[in-house]
Amino acid sequence: MDVFEDDCKKGLEDLKESISTQDLHSAINTIKEYLKKQDLVELNIGVTGESGSGKSTFVNAFRGLGDEDEGSAPTGIVETTMEPKVYLHPKYKNVKVWDLPGIGTPNFKADEYLKLVQFERYDFFIIIASDRFRESHTQLAEEIKNMGKRFYFVRSKIDSTITAEKRKKNFDLRKTLDTIREDCENGLKKIGIEDPVVFLISGWEYGKYDLNQLQERMEKELPQHKRRVLLLALPNITLEINEKKKKVFEDNIAKVAFLSACVATVPLPGLSFAVDLAIVKQQTEMYYSAFGLDDPSLQMLCERSGKSIEELKSLMKCPLRFGINPASILTLLGAGSLAVAEDVVEYVLSVIPIIGSLVAGGMSYVTVSIMLKRALNDIAEDARNLLMASLETEV
Repeated sequence: MDVFEDDCKKGLEDLKESISTQDLHSAINTIKEYLKKQDLVELNIGVTGESGSGKSTFVNAFRGLGDEDEGSAPTGIVETTMEPKVYLHPKYKNVKVWDLPGIGTPNFKADEYLKLVQFERYDFFIIIASDRFRESHTQLAEEIKNMGKRFYFVRSKIDSTITAEKRKKNFDLRKTLDTIREDCENGLKKIGIEDPVVFLISGWEYGKYDLNQLQERMEKELPQHKRRVLLLALPNITLEINEKKKKVFEDNIAKVAFLSACVATVPLPGLSFAVDLAIVKQQTEMYYSAFGLDDPSLQMLCERSGKSIEELKSLMKCPLRFGINPASILTLLGAGSLAVAEDVVEYVLSVIPIIGSLVAGGMSYVTVSIMLKRALNDIAEDARNLLMASLETEV
């Protein structure tokens, strides 16, 4: 168990002690605040490269935005970034993507540049080039490496290159991509980078090419408690990301259900039932947002796919799609009376020392687990269906 897990365990113990002295309303609000704090781990990403390389477009695409969307980073041929500028993720304000000043000037010095952009605050760097990587890129990479941070080489504007290559006879997409990647990696080797890895990315067609490989590499090299934040922040635009998000939430169900079990051992009438509803509501709302099924996300998908809201919602089958409220939440168990009866049993058992508390906690754990697993499976399946439909539209 790492330090982060120790903190989580202590937090649950403190939470249980706190709600044991509160009334029902206060206890429920305390639980809600605890759940919100789960996702406050901060992630800072520095995006750098030469002027006009597509840094700002990458900043926008990573956050699920187009260059013209509200809150997007300004883009243009002329360098628009003169100092580090932070752009918050529209759904996860703890995820900060920094558009850094351009590199590649004649007097560029990597060590001075990193001091300028306050090197220490970033979890990793994305180093972008729109054609060949140059000495300024490798200087920066070496300096980042020497300071103990991670970096990733990204060759941007792949969509433009592919469009140009398609004019040639016997065009083969896979061979063309391999050639571009090998050319970039060989160029980096010639200017001093050992075993370079280059990811091919298009800001306009973000889900294509090497996005999944880049995501896997970043996930692998981040500390465990930041991997969750990264995965949830990524736009749900590939089947691989869809599955990874589902796995992140599956792994978290046990922790959330354990929280419910802790509450069930507090002898306060009605608390367990009310808190279970609040927990499931908060978690399912998070699922909808992360999978891009909330109304703002669906509206953006409509604009990109050319489909109407009605067409998209017709593909969704989850019983919560018409609204997340107590009535719809109880359909996840199949019968509201079961949950109410269970709450009465839990209260009786919770006032019986030791054995009663264990049984009450166990019942609540199972109840919440069942509800969340069903909701997650349904929502992830809806997201997959919408993604497949949007991909068919693009083709």
